[in-house]
Amino acid sequence: MSSLSPKIHTSWLQALQSEFEKDYFTSLKSFLVEEKSKHRIYPPGSQIFAAYDYTPFHEVKAVILGQDPYHGPGQANGLSFSVSDGVTPPPSLKNIFKELNDDLGLPIPEKGNLEKWAAQGVLMLNSVLTVRHREAGSHRNQGWEEFTDATIKTLSEERENLVFILWGKFAQSKKELIDSRKHHIIESPHPSPYSANSGFFGSHPFSKTNKYLKSVGKEPIDWKL
Repeated sequence: MSSLSPKIHTSWLQALQSEFEKDYFTSLKSFLVEEKSKHRIYPPGSQIFAAYDYTPFHEVKAVILGQDPYHGPGQANGLSFSVSDGVTPPPSLKNIFKELNDDLGLPIPEKGNLEKWAAQGVLMLNSVLTVRHREAGSHRNQGWEEFTDATIKTLSEERENLVFILWGKFAQSKKELIDSRKHHIIESPHPSPYSANSGFFGSHPFSKTNKYLKSVGKEPIDWKL
């Protein structure tokens, strides 16, 4: 673990202990060590598991599933769709903020750092947790998907009344890992400029999440950034 990242919350180390001991995870670690010796990798090592570190296992209320990290300099910070302070929000995140404004009337944030959501129990999970500089999707099929699928499955099996927010076909392909009898699933097209107008805008995921959380006696998310 230490060669990957020193920061992952102990609750996740316990919940996913068996995953860290599997052969695929050993191979993944070797792959990342090799990659780091030859390429710039995002996010920085200390932020690879940021989603897990900000949102402990037993505090998860909702999951927003992304695909893989932003691959531009300084963008990725380990949380899906989020960017580091001082980085202009990318197009998909701008559309998320437009929908936030339309859904809840909140002002459109100037910063794209979503740590505040993560700290309130929104697991901002990418399916793949690392990427090579300027090479989108370059770390797919190296083991990350197995690890994050196990994350979703473990949450589904061991927790109750969570909200899974699935934007786009890729995220929706993970539905089979979620027990819909125990959890609430919100689906829409992806917030990307290519698909946002075909049903993401007007989908009101933020108010729907809070409505469900309140219905099961949980504190709603303060979505204001």
